[in-house]
Amino acid sequence: MREIAQIYHNNFGISFYWKNGKQVISEKVQLVFKETGFYFTVEELNQFCDLIEDSMTENACCEACELKYSCHKFLLKTPCSQIDLAVSMTELKSIKDLVEGSLFKIELEEYVYGVGLN
Repeated sequence: MREIAQIYHNNFGISFYWKNGKQVISEKVQLVFKETGFYFTVEELNQFCDLIEDSMTENACCEACELKYSCHKFLLKTPCSQIDLAVSMTELKSIKDLVEGSLFKIELEEYVYGVGLN
């Protein structure tokens, strides 16, 4: 099994970079959740974040519902134009946390070891 460098995880999934020996391959991020894996560039991960936000806005009708996010699934667009995911609002919130947490950690690392380095 190949080694990984974990970026972020929650109860729903994980994001990480693949390693080749001791070298971290940071051009793309592996995002795994709900038996699904995506291998995104940071730009694609940002696009996915925007699509998640659009989906949350579009499907905000659950707020007043008695079933509170547990009844139906809807399609979540991805940066891969051929792929949409069927998710519930609860799953969408978990995916949102995973993607935003990953982007935060990536940007923090870039700052600390890039611009912020004295």
